[in-house]
This record gives sequence, C-alpha cells and structure tokens, in this order.
Amino acid sequence: MERWRFIPFGYFDSFENMATDEAILRACRHEGMPPTLRLYGWKKPAVSLGYFQDIDDEIHYEYCLENGIDIVRRPTGGRAVLHGDDLTYSLVAEENNRHFSSDIIKTYSTISKCIIRGLERSGVHAEMVEEGRALNGSVGSFCFAASYKNELLADGKKICGSAQVRAKGMFLQHGSILMDFDPLAVCAAIITKTANPAALETCVTSIRGTLGYTVEMTDLCRNIKAGFEDVLGIRLIGGELSPEEKALRDDFLRNKYGNTLCNMGRGVKVEH
Repeated sequence: MERWRFIPFGYFDSFENMATDEAILRACRHEGMPPTLRLYGWKKPAVSLGYFQDIDDEIHYEYCLENGIDIVRRPTGGRAVLHGDDLTYSLVAEENNRHFSSDIIKTYSTISKCIIRGLERSGVHAEMVEEGRALNGSVGSFCFAASYKNELLADGKKICGSAQVRAKGMFLQHGSILMDFDPLAVCAAIITKTANPAALETCVTSIRGTLGYTVEMTDLCRNIKAGFEDVLGIRLIGGELSPEEKALRDDFLRNKYGNTLCNMGRGVKVEH
C-alpha cells in the first residue's frame, strides 16, 4: 500500500500557514518526499487573497486592520476567503503521481472525491459540481460565491472552496471546508457588490448550517484523513516537517508572507 505523509492538525497564524505550504511544495520537489497532506486552522481571523487578486478591489482593507484581521496572499489562485471557522487542507504531490495527472480539472476531481468521502463520514452529504455555477453578481470577490467544476456543494450550496498552483512537476492544492458561516462577517471584510448577507446565504453553507449542529474539529480531521485513504487506497503516516522545510518556512515567513508589501501586491510568486 502506498504510504503518504500526514502533517497533523494545528492552529497557526496566516503567514506561517502560507509559508509552511510553500516550503512543503519546494522541499518535496528537492527531497523526493512522498505526497503530503496537511490539515490546519487559523489562530485568528484572516483573509487570504488569491494570487491574482487586486487588494483594492477585493477587501475592506481598513476594516480588516481595525478589527485585527490578518491579510495574506496565497501562492494559489482563486478568490478571497475569510478564515476562522474553517478546516483548511493542503496537498502537495507530483503531477505524475498515479492518482493525478497534468490535467488540473482531473486532479481537482480526484481530491474532491476524497473530501466528499470525509464529509460523508461526518454526516454531510456533498456532491461535486459537474459544470460549475456562474458567479452570483451580488457577492463579488468572495470565494464561496461561485462553484467551479469539481468543487463541492451540500444542499445545493458551496461548502468547500479550493485553489491550486503548479511548479516544476509538482502541485499544491489548498481547500477550506466551512465549519460555520457568518455572512455578516464576510460582507464586512470582503467587498461584495451589494453588501447583502442574504445573497451569500443563497449560495454558501457550512457543516453546522447543513447538519444543524457542530462537528468537533478532531472528528472532522480524522474523517477527512480517512476519506483520502478510502478513495485513494493509501496509508497516511503521521510525520513532521523536515529540517529543509523548516528552514524554507522560516525564510518565506521573514521575506515573503510576513512582508506587508508582498501581501499587498502580487509578491508571493512560487518559483517555476
């Protein structure tokens, strides 16, 4: 049975989370590490911006500063996400791993099936979007406002958003599974065309919103991990960052993700 590395759940600040994920992407390429799944949370509320987003058009910058909401730019694409009540995963693997391919959509599909299985174990019935939905014109820059092909809906509403970057035969995919959802908080932090929380509630849900109760983070992590093992027929073995990954993480934290100028502009490019 194929053995992958699993980095167990922990809470970290937004800058360390992004620095760690890129460090794993870079080091796995150099060190020939097995595919790595990492699960994590956010020590404090944060908005993560997609690599290509323009900060002036996407978030209420002054509001975020005044309310202690971190702003970090992801190395992956996609739209803005307000983090806090979510479980975030990152997966790093080679494009030519037998489970994936150079086709980004097929890779999304495979990973989505793993998340679906994990959500099923948690009592949530989710399904994959076949063709994607058009962006609701009233909800602007928020990631969960639109569902693209092979992303996940529960009760017809988006519950998990994902984004990917590829570099030198490797890929990093991020995804956030909403544990709970506060449309007022999203409208305050992220620019929406009408600032209408009701519009968000028509297209976004969470585990709590779907089930009517909260699933413990430890249980959800265990179930998502098992979802990957079930679907892919792999064994996820607990591990930690290598010395090279820790050094890269610290360097990225000092010089990239912890740098305000990098987060304000498109300054976190992954080496291709």
